[in-house]
Amino acid sequence: MKEVISFTDYFVICTGTSDRMLDALANSVVDDVRKKYKKKAKKQGNSRDGWVIVDYGDVVVHLFSPDQRNFYNIEELWEDGKVLLRLK
Repeated sequence: MKEVISFTDYFVICTGTSDRMLDALANSVVDDVRKKYKKKAKKQGNSRDGWVIVDYGDVVVHLFSPDQRNFYNIEELWEDGKVLLRLK
């Protein structure tokens, strides 16, 4: 992303199929990164709204419900960014 925008180097984009899954994914990211890298996150949004952001500055993690991911279509919005890995 650093070729396209100035506020972060990488986006991680993920879909959770329920509020509970989005919460679990967000909490897992925050806990694992804190333990392994000693980095604190800025967390925004909530699972009930279908979009949670975990911001580390150089890496921003977007956790979406399927509906919100389709609505915001973030991959198309930032299509000039390089895709490093895509899993389905």
